[in-house]
This record gives sequence, structure tokens and C-alpha cells, in this order.
Amino acid sequence: MSEHAGYSPSFKRPADTLRLRRQRQRSRSEVLTSGGCSSGASPGGALSGIRPFSPGPLLGSAVRTGGQKRRNPFASIENTYNSPKKRAVEDCQGGDGPAGCKPPVEAEGENGPQGLSVLERGLCTRRVLAETHSREPFKVELSLPEDDSLLERELFSKQTARPHIYLDSEVPAVTAAASDTPCTQFPPDWSLKTRLLFTSPRPFAWAENLKAQEEAQGLVQHCRATHANLLSHNQELQNSPDLRCAFQQSLVYWQHPSLPWLPLFPRIGAERKLSGKSAPWAQDEALQQSLMSEWCVSVTSLYSLLRARLCPYFYLCSYQFTVLFRAAGLSGTRSITALLSPTTLGLREAMRSEGIEFMLPLVEEKRKCRGPGSTGQEAEPEPDGSGAEPGEEEHSAGAPEDSGEDVDEDDDGVFSWLEEMGVQDKIKKPNSAFIKLRKEHSEARLDHKPESVVLVEGPSTFILLNFLINCKSLTAVAGPQAGLPPTLLAPVAFRGATLRTLKARSVNVKTQVRNGFQDLHSLEITGPVMPHALHALTLLLRQTQQGSFSAGLYTHEPTAVLNTAPCPLGEPMQDGVAQGLEGCGLHPDTVQQLTGPATLGKNALRQLQMKDYCYMWKS
Repeated sequence: MSEHAGYSPSFKRPADTLRLRRQRQRSRSEVLTSGGCSSGASPGGALSGIRPFSPGPLLGSAVRTGGQKRRNPFASIENTYNSPKKRAVEDCQGGDGPAGCKPPVEAEGENGPQGLSVLERGLCTRRVLAETHSREPFKVELSLPEDDSLLERELFSKQTARPHIYLDSEVPAVTAAASDTPCTQFPPDWSLKTRLLFTSPRPFAWAENLKAQEEAQGLVQHCRATHANLLSHNQELQNSPDLRCAFQQSLVYWQHPSLPWLPLFPRIGAERKLSGKSAPWAQDEALQQSLMSEWCVSVTSLYSLLRARLCPYFYLCSYQFTVLFRAAGLSGTRSITALLSPTTLGLREAMRSEGIEFMLPLVEEKRKCRGPGSTGQEAEPEPDGSGAEPGEEEHSAGAPEDSGEDVDEDDDGVFSWLEEMGVQDKIKKPNSAFIKLRKEHSEARLDHKPESVVLVEGPSTFILLNFLINCKSLTAVAGPQAGLPPTLLAPVAFRGATLRTLKARSVNVKTQVRNGFQDLHSLEITGPVMPHALHALTLLLRQTQQGSFSAGLYTHEPTAVLNTAPCPLGEPMQDGVAQGLEGCGLHPDTVQQLTGPATLGKNALRQLQMKDYCYMWKS
């Protein structure tokens, strides 16, 4: 066997290897024992098997044997001589320590005991040291050298509080806007919701198993725009038929087109839900033209109702963007307004070529904040996760005419400086095509971002409507949504609309509390929840749940930016702007809320809570 190629003559059998290892351990323990007795001042004399933080031999060992394991140079501070844990072990071994303070036989791994974090290990060490201080005659004096880590200084310099562990329902959300003090009303939220989840300690029995007569009465009240007067002091309100009818009335909305086998909301990013569904119009141009002509009639009818203030607002949901049309008086405006988001450079150029006057409200707001008179803190942009540089957003902020003027002024300043240097002839001045290309590149950075929201006011909204009707890119040309017109959503009836209702479901669950379990009742609403439906439901819950409930609001994210204020927040509200909206079909309290200013910016309500008939919210 020794003649085989590659065979090492120093090969030993496993039994020989184990015997040599036991001999090394015995010899090492003798060296450490003799070294600890001879040198009492050695810091590692009482700690066998502890190495310094830098790679090297054991403390107190003179010679490193060939089979000795080299210390891991990437070990954490918990395995060093200066760690709090090993200080406590050394103190316990140095004298007649208290009962229960036993030195560990072996090291507990590179990172200490399993299942404990760094902070918990430090707290356990403090508890051991506190017990040693309280017992006599054992006394420990703790001293930290100058080269200790910051974590050790923090653990031993002051009392460290145990961190609070949040449950899933208690995790504090980082919000851009929240109510610090309770209010009697919450701000209007113009974003579309896909799901509402109300929870309350009181049951939602009144929302279950509606009778046919109550459902029919609720539909009639919605069509006739009549609202029942529910008294909050009524003891039999839970079993009141008027309450059930009002609940059914708050779930009604109107939609076009309406295809039972296709979910037509949301439309942005709905390719996966629509894939595999039957679409007979995809390859039939005549059917596509028929659908589009009916859609044009419906959207024209909606705009006519909007001008007459018989419809407060409506949504146009395309596969690329969402448009919110609002009647004059809502959000404190004097005229009809339209918000379109998200947009692209090509869409904005096409709107400009059609003569549509628009502005970018979020960009204009940033530009005003970064004016000459603003401070550094005011000029700092908000983190929106877009990844664009502040200077790039500022340059692409304004209208195209302003951007072109800024570029020209910058170029003139640069070339005037070159003329002063006398090298203007050696530098080739960029032509107008290059300047235009750079301007378009800066504007394209806003595409598909919340900052690309477009605001159209006054007569330009009618031009925008005609532009959308004649726009060929309004419908997809390929994919599951090919040839399918955009979805129209409105709180009132219009030509070609289909009456739809939101889906409601109540569930009773038990939640764990300190002393046991508590019954918790929930009410889930799914579907395209518009602003009027959210407010109408809160009006009912305010009375039925005795002013105590909470709600989780699930927003369709592309519509969150529709909360952008159409006018500056500092501008005073106009008197009489809400006149004429009494006949729009909504509850008077809902109309009053929707006429208030939009204060959420590009955020949306995420959580809503009522306690003692006062609201608190997070966005």
C-alpha cells in the first residue's frame, strides 16, 4: 500500500489520531495550570480556553502546538476576553461566588447561546452582576477599558429598557400624514379602494342576510336620492329595517362596461386576472367599434351630468392611467377639474399638441418650495422612492416652456463665462436639437411616477374629454385587454351604465388579550370603493357601533396621487362653491366632506379609527 502513488507515509489511523489529540489536551491543561499558578497577574490565567480578539495562541499558553485549532479571525466581540459574558465568568471563578454561578465547561459557540440576541445576552449578564453585588461577602468591581466596544458601554453605562415587541396588528406604520388629535371628521380621500375591513367589539348582525324587501327599498332610495333619518339613540337600531336599507344604499355604484365574466376593476396591471378569459371582441373589429361607440355615449352623458352638477365626480380607468373628473365646488374649486395619472412624455406632448392647458401640481409645489426665499430644510425633497436626484427632479419640474427657458439661460451663462476666459471659439456650442433632446430627457424622468400627475381645469376639461374619445392608444391593441374600452365608475346613473353593488361579508373572530380572549367582529367590503361609499359607511358605523370602530383601507396604489390639491392649500375657500350640489344624489354630510380641501397630497388613508365619536387616521 505504501507503494501507491500519492500515498503519504505520515498517514495515521483514526485511533492513533484520537490518541494524539487526547495527549495534546492533557499537556495543554498542564501548561495552563502551571502558568496560572506562577503568574497571578496574567489576565487570562483564570480563563482557560479563551483567546484574545486577534488571531493567536490561547492566553497563558507559551507554545502553540501543530494540532491546535487556530482562532477564527472573524469572530464577534461576544467571544473576546473583554466581553461582558466572559467578565462575569471570570468574576465567578475568581472567588467564592454565589450559588448558581457556575463557570461553563465549554464555550457556547462563536455567537454565544443559541436563540438569544446581543441585547438579551447583555441584559442577562447585567442580571447576574446585580445578584453578585447584592450578596455578601462576594463583591465584584466592574471596570471597562478604553478599547471596549460601544455596545458594551451602552449596556453597562445606563439602564437598558427591554424592547417592546409589537404584534402584527400593532406595528406602527411610517406615515406621511396622520392626525395627532381626534377630529370629528376625516379628510376626503379621492383614491379608489379595493377593500375595506371594519372591526368593532359590537356585532355587525344588521349587515347580514338582507331581506328581499329591504334590498329593493335600498335600491329605490338610491335611485330616488332619498336618505333615511337614523336616530343614534334608538335602542332597536340593530334590528331596524331602515338601517338595512341604508346599508344596501351605500353599496350601490354604476359602471360601464359591465361584463359578468370579466373583472373590469382595477385595469392597471390586470393582465394576469384577465388572461384566459373569453374575449370575443379581440379579433372582431366590428365588435370593437360597437363597444367603443357605446362607451363614447356613456362618457359624454357623464360629462353632461357633471357640468349640470347632477353627478359629483366619475372615474375613467384605462389600462395605462386613471382620470378623475370632479364637478365645480368639490375640493374648493370654482370650475370642473380633472386629474390624470400616471402620464408619460408622449401623452403630455399629445395633450399639448391638442391645445389642452395643464399643469403638474406636485412639480410646481416642489419648485415653489425650492424658491430663492426657501430654507434648506424646505427645499429638501421628500423621499418618494423614485431614485431620481433632487436636481434632476427640479430641472424636469415645470412646464416645457419654462424648462426650455431654464436650459437657454444656463447655456447663456456657461458661454458668457467661456467668453471671459477667451476660449469660446475652441468650444462648439450645442445646437437647438441637442438642447431640445436634453430637455425631453429631463422631462421623461417623471414618467410613470406620482409627480407626473396632470391637472386640467375649466374649459380644457372638455378638450381633454374629446382627446380621450379620439385617442387611439386609449385601448390596448394586444394582450387580454385588447379592444376593451376603459371602465367608467360613477356614484349616480348615466346612459349605458349597469347598477352594481359592493360585496359585504361579516365574520366573528376571537382575539388574544392579556387576560384571555375577546370577541371581535369584522365587516369586509370588496369592490371599487369610491369616496362617497367610504363616508356613507362610516356614517352608519358611527351610530350602530356607538362611536367605536377601526378600519383598514386597501388603496389602489395608482390612484393615491389623486388626492393632490387642485389649488394651493394656503388659498382660502371660496364662499358658495358648493351651491347646486344638493341634487347630486349624495348624502348632505358626504357632500360637505367632499367640498373640503384635499390635504393628503400624493398619499391615501390607510387606517381609520373612531373612538368616542372622534376620528384618528394614518396615511
